[in-house]
Amino acid sequence: MGMRQKDVDKILEIGVLLSSERDLNRLLEKILSSVMELTRCDAGTLYLLDGDSLRFKIMRNDTLGKYEGGDGRDPNLPPVPLDREHVCSLALLENRTIVVDDVKNCREYDFSGHLKYDDKIGYHTRSILVVPMRNREGEKIGVLQMINAMDGQGNICPFPEDTVLLVESVASQAAITIQNVRYIRAIKGLFQSFVRVMSSAVDERTPYNGNHTRHMAACGEKFIDYLNENARSRGEKEPFSKDHREELLMSIWFHDIGKLVTPLEVMNKESRLLPPQRREFLHRMETIRLLAKVEHVQGNLTAEEYDKVTGQTREAEAFVEAVDKEDGYVTDEMMAQLKDLRDRTYTGEDGKTCPWLSREEYDMLSIRRGNLSPEERGIMEEHVVITDKLLSQIQFSPELSHVREWAAAHHEALNGMGYPKGKKGTEIPMEVRIITILDIFDALVAADRPYKKGKSVEEALGILMDGAEKGRLDKELTQLFADSRCWKK
Repeated sequence: MGMRQKDVDKILEIGVLLSSERDLNRLLEKILSSVMELTRCDAGTLYLLDGDSLRFKIMRNDTLGKYEGGDGRDPNLPPVPLDREHVCSLALLENRTIVVDDVKNCREYDFSGHLKYDDKIGYHTRSILVVPMRNREGEKIGVLQMINAMDGQGNICPFPEDTVLLVESVASQAAITIQNVRYIRAIKGLFQSFVRVMSSAVDERTPYNGNHTRHMAACGEKFIDYLNENARSRGEKEPFSKDHREELLMSIWFHDIGKLVTPLEVMNKESRLLPPQRREFLHRMETIRLLAKVEHVQGNLTAEEYDKVTGQTREAEAFVEAVDKEDGYVTDEMMAQLKDLRDRTYTGEDGKTCPWLSREEYDMLSIRRGNLSPEERGIMEEHVVITDKLLSQIQFSPELSHVREWAAAHHEALNGMGYPKGKKGTEIPMEVRIITILDIFDALVAADRPYKKGKSVEEALGILMDGAEKGRLDKELTQLFADSRCWKK
């Protein structure tokens, strides 16, 4: 019997339904429910091939009120070996549909195990339809098994021939769709692995940034979940769908990708002076002491004058070291001492007058807060521009279309004092505001930064709250972040 127009329409409708689904669990649910609706059957099972066995994925029995597998957890049943002793395996191995009108009177296949299971659960299996699922290339995908077709009066009957043709058509579509979803998952998994590798490459460039992005991503996941839960508790719509959540997390993983090209001498800078500058200054102090010693030996300096020079250079070394490693603020008193040191001179071996502190050293030590000069800070800030440039070369899917924008804007501030574009207020999306909070918090509590000691959680939260009060950070999100305690392991 050929397919009727309404049957064709139904298959097309199912095809559209299946092709629009990208979540494998929901897809399998739709496949089974669609086939059960087509066949008007009482029970059904969907198996997927896993190595050399068929694994139960979705089971439904309307009479028993039983449904398993829809939540993504496989039914708690052992897999079926891929052999010819089991009718579902046989159908897949021989790539043919198996129709049985009455299992008790069937001589072609052994249903003894099936009937024993029926006795155990109090069910009566009569008619069975088993349809293999293979893709266009003939690769084995899985099996659809329908049990107990129903007639118009709700009585168990054999599966009609035209119904079998419909299920075979749907099974073919289903196999292709399942394969496509698997391909998409594999590609997505590959891309996510690439993202993590690239992010790890940034962190591994320096021992002082090794866990930053991983900490942010872990904290971000918990914060997103907290925001969803908080919305649910108030009867509001969750702000983050699965795709939205994934998009924000990928933005977090990518946010520092521009640091791949940031010079290590800037990223790894431990104090105000660069190592060569520090060595040059210490060498100069040693030179001054040696020259004074020569002058003393030659009788040009008294012992007291020599001791004074030695004491002054030692004091200068201690002072410079203190200012160099100061992780707070360089005070006006320190600045006055630096100027005095800069203006102090000695006579070199060539007779030239030389400063105790070079202009470059003075400029670095005069950095009021932090350890980067304006030029070095500009280099560091350039990483967000490089992030935007690198991400512009990736063809993101529509579900990830905001990753580039969000990742490259995480140093913007609501008051317009951020960088690189000085965005402010509503120009900064909620997702960017979240990344900014996560970034600042982890930077504050990090114990592996070269230029400062890690702050306590409460100190860090205080700084975040202060930033929110001053209009730099989102006040509501900052408070929610503090309430979430999402940094806890």
